[in-house]
Amino acid sequence: MRWQEVQKRFPNEWVVLEVIVAHSDDGYRYIDEVVVVDKFENSLDAMERYEKLRKGQPQREYCFFHTSRQELVARERYMGIRGPR
Repeated sequence: MRWQEVQKRFPNEWVVLEVIVAHSDDGYRYIDEVVVVDKFENSLDAMERYEKLRKGQPQREYCFFHTSRQELVARERYMGIRGPR
């Protein structure tokens, strides 16, 4: 599903997403297609659900955003031997 479709189906909500298609450029992650995993009214509940998914299935890419956001772009974090910087 594209971001514009998510925004129409879940207006003014926090959504937890599984990333299906994305690409990286100059330190940013541009997310093109997603599957909506869950929706929430507040960010804390969305973050908690995201953390559980991420820990339970670390091989998959998850994120959470508010549908008021114009674009689905996230700043990438470097994950080296010592963890995120």
